[in-house]
Amino acid sequence: MDEDRLHALHEHLEATGERPVERTASRWLGEAEAIALDAAITDLAPAVRRERVGKVAELLEEFDSTGDEKADEHVDAARSLAADLLAESDADS
Repeated sequence: MDEDRLHALHEHLEATGERPVERTASRWLGEAEAIALDAAITDLAPAVRRERVGKVAELLEEFDSTGDEKADEHVDAARSLAADLLAESDADS
């Protein structure tokens, strides 16, 4: 998986922590951010890294909106990056 895009995935999720997001979304975002950070900075086997990104994608589907426009933009970017990384991983398999 592309390391730069893994870091970008984490950065988008980290940026939502600085925004006034709804409580429910905040819970999912916090977990997704932690998993994205692990995928970005830990030396993981490709299958484990793919599993982590898949979990991030699942968590981001647990809510529709954060209640904050800027945070929603970061979430949309993170969803797109996660989907691209998973598609890339599938193509490499």
